[in-house]
Amino acid sequence: MREDASPPALVLVNLGTPAAPTPSAVRRYLSQFLHDHRVVQLTRWLWCPLLHFVILPLRSPKVARKYAQIWMPGGSPLAVHTAALADAVARRLPGWRVAHAMRYGQPSVQAVFDGLRAEGVRKIRVLPLYPQYSTTTTASVADAVAAAANGLQVEVLRDYHVDAGWAAAVAASIRAHWDAEGRGERVLLSFHGIPRRLVDGGDPYAAQCEASTRAIAQALGVPREDLLLTFQSRFGRERWLEPYTQPTLEALAREGVRRVDVACPGFAVDCLETLEEIAVENAVAFRGAGGEALRYIPCLNAEPTHADALAALASQDAGWT
Repeated sequence: MREDASPPALVLVNLGTPAAPTPSAVRRYLSQFLHDHRVVQLTRWLWCPLLHFVILPLRSPKVARKYAQIWMPGGSPLAVHTAALADAVARRLPGWRVAHAMRYGQPSVQAVFDGLRAEGVRKIRVLPLYPQYSTTTTASVADAVAAAANGLQVEVLRDYHVDAGWAAAVAASIRAHWDAEGRGERVLLSFHGIPRRLVDGGDPYAAQCEASTRAIAQALGVPREDLLLTFQSRFGRERWLEPYTQPTLEALAREGVRRVDVACPGFAVDCLETLEEIAVENAVAFRGAGGEALRYIPCLNAEPTHADALAALASQDAGWT
C-alpha cells in the first residue's frame, strides 16, 4: 500500500440510511436497499411488484416514524456515528486519506471513489463495517466496489469477527457498563439475523457470530455460557437464524429475570436496529412480559478503542483480498 507516491486510502463502508426521517426519504432508501439481489434473492418479476405496490407503501411511513424517534441534530445516528468514526480512524493513520461511504444512500461508494481518484489516490483499502462476513452485507459491498473501482487498486477486508483488538473493545464497553450500572442477571448479544437458507447454503455468518461471542467472552473473562447469542430484525415469513431476540427476552422475563443487559456487537455504530428496535421496542416487550429493565449497551461508535482496532486492521496485511 505504500510503494508509490500516491497516498493510501481507507474507506469505511456502512450499510446506509435515509437522508431524512420522512416517508419519501425512507421509501427511496428502502427501494435501493431491497432491490439489491444480495439482500432479497427472489425472482425480480415476482419481487419488484410486491416491493413497489405493497411493501414500500406500507412500510415507509412506519419506518419513518421509527427514525423520527432517534434522529439526531446532525442527521441519522448511523450517518453521524460513521462520520465520527472515520474522523477518529483518520487521526490514527497519518499519511492516509480516510473516508466513509454507504452501500445504500449517500455518500455512495461510487462518489467516494471518484473523489479519491480526483485527489490522486490509486490504492484503496475498503473496510466494510460488518465484523462478521455475510453474502447479504460484505459481499454486497464488494459488488459496489467492483463497479466503482475503474482502474483503482482496491482491497477489501473480508471480516474481523475474532480480531483481538475489536473483541477487546467490545468487552471493554460491556465492562464499563457493568462498572457503572452493575451487572444484569443475564447478558444477551443480539446480532442482525439473515434467512436460515443462506447459512444452509454456505454463508459463514452464523458460525462467525458464534466465534465472535466466544472471543468477546474470552476478552471479558467470563464463560461462553454467560452470554446469550440471539438474532434480531427478522423480515418476512421464512425461517431466519434462531433464537430470535425478542422472544428470548420475553421468555427470560417470564422465567423471573428482572434485569438484562443487551449489546449488539454485529453493528459497528448505533442505528435504527439498536436504538429503536432494541432499546425501545424490545425493552417494551421485555417489561410487558414481566421484566423490569432492559439495559442497552451502546455500540462502539467512535470510541478510542474502536478507532484503534480499525486503524490496526487497516495497517495489517492479513485478511485483505
